[in-house]
Amino acid sequence: EAGTADPESVSEQSLRENYLHHSHYPVFVRQKAYMFDGNGNYYNKEWDLSQGRGKEFCWYHVELPKDYEKLTQVAQYLIGILCPPLKLQDILSLVSNGPFCGNVDGALVFRVNSPRPASSKFTFRIAARVTENSVISVSLGRVPRLGFSPVNESLLSEIPFVESSGSRVDKSRGGILIKEHVLESLLTMNHPEEADNPVPRSVSNLVVHIIDTHVDHLQDVVTSLEMELDTIEIELDRGGSVLKKHLLVERTFPKMHLDLQRLLQVIAHSEQVFPRVKEKCSSKDWFCQEDLNALEELVGRIRRLKENVGFIANRITAIQAGLDGWQAEQIHKKLYYLSFLSIIFLPLSVITGVFGMNVGGVPWTSQRNLGTSDGFRNVMILSAGMLAVVLLCFIFFPAAYGRLVDWQQRKYLRRKWSFSWKSFARRASIYGGDNQEGRDDGYLRL
Repeated sequence: EAGTADPESVSEQSLRENYLHHSHYPVFVRQKAYMFDGNGNYYNKEWDLSQGRGKEFCWYHVELPKDYEKLTQVAQYLIGILCPPLKLQDILSLVSNGPFCGNVDGALVFRVNSPRPASSKFTFRIAARVTENSVISVSLGRVPRLGFSPVNESLLSEIPFVESSGSRVDKSRGGILIKEHVLESLLTMNHPEEADNPVPRSVSNLVVHIIDTHVDHLQDVVTSLEMELDTIEIELDRGGSVLKKHLLVERTFPKMHLDLQRLLQVIAHSEQVFPRVKEKCSSKDWFCQEDLNALEELVGRIRRLKENVGFIANRITAIQAGLDGWQAEQIHKKLYYLSFLSIIFLPLSVITGVFGMNVGGVPWTSQRNLGTSDGFRNVMILSAGMLAVVLLCFIFFPAAYGRLVDWQQRKYLRRKWSFSWKSFARRASIYGGDNQEGRDDGYLRL
């Protein structure tokens, strides 16, 4: 029977079996599949990786685990999800590290993947495979405003109920049901909800939407960094020494500067990839001119975002320099106290060194002579006298030195003024005689 069956039905059955075989994945691997009719409408569809027909086009999106760092395991998940109909080289081009934009098996593939630990919030991975009637995209974690939800189920106009793992919600009270990660995104991001996203009418609109959400995600991270930096600056302006010590011990600003460098690398990769995407899409007849202009605006946003990250890095460097100066000042104060203590004990150390010499004739060292019974008292008085002399030198010597320098400077200026006045008087007398002889011009030569 298998030999007499239709080969097309056999291939469809094998694809269905393969889909059912690979449908059991960990819960943190999320999949989304949409079908767009090209007229502003869409609906959810099964994950069969089929392409649209005519004006219809499909979008398949995979969210890789954020807290999983093994790239080989992530690639294995993608192979199980996307193969077939994709080939191994198609899948590896989506999950590999580094920036890339090119044609793979007749499809446009671009990615901006940073080679950092996946658990870091400064690690971004977005990749897409674009054809005329389908888009397959892969992201690391949830990207805000990337998906779509029905407009009649607005999350902000009705009372939402959070759906979390292991909890049940009574829907009889009214309202709508939202995911827990959606509420977290609404609390942390400044972008509108998914229901406010305009539904794309073509594949080019969808590509612009994917890149736009990626740029918005980068902007969100930069904005959160600016808010955190502003809060720290306000606390530092209040003069809290405990906060300064904590920031120095925890190395907050060096770590923040390192995170900024990682973010700057992602932005640089985006600045490198997206112009190439625009260049390659300009040769496609199904990519409209308005979307090309939108890609150009997104490239401009990326460049402005790069400049903003540079400004934040300069602010962090300035604040770290101020903390280093404060730390150096604290160290100098402690060294000053230590040097003052060493000055106090300097006479005693000198006297103990003198009286500890193993030679004869040292006064007040004979234990058998009753006349030297007051030797300890005499040594203490001598130490106090030497200490008083040292302290008087430290107190009066700077003032005396300053007066001496001022006296020498006044003496130098007086001598210079006297020399200039004598020269001026001599020249005045000379040119004054010429004026008496007939040069009455009313001016005095200097």
